[in-house]
Amino acid sequence: MAATFRWILQLHKDVPKAAKFYSEGLDFTVNVCTLRWAELQSGSLKLALLHSPSEPPPQKGYSSVLSFTVTDINNTVTKLMALGAELDGPIKYEIHGKVAAMRCVDGHMVGLHEPA
Repeated sequence: MAATFRWILQLHKDVPKAAKFYSEGLDFTVNVCTLRWAELQSGSLKLALLHSPSEPPPQKGYSSVLSFTVTDINNTVTKLMALGAELDGPIKYEIHGKVAAMRCVDGHMVGLHEPA
């Protein structure tokens, strides 16, 4: 029997804040949320958030990158910035559509793509 994918795990200093970020900014459904653990879902993808008791080490590059297709990149960027995210460079206008990279809660990266 083949292994089946369960979820992606991210470590966060503030799990409820991170859960709010993904639920309000990217419309994830929150299945469970406590101070130490949250499980969110978007379609068949599950994202698990675990409380990190210590400060994550400073990173020189990127941590995990979650990539999303969105219908309105400008609206999504605005929502995520209101929740504390920062653009990691400008929105780019490529032949296949608009793309943006955002540094989010606890340094995690989110890639956005609005198809042309």
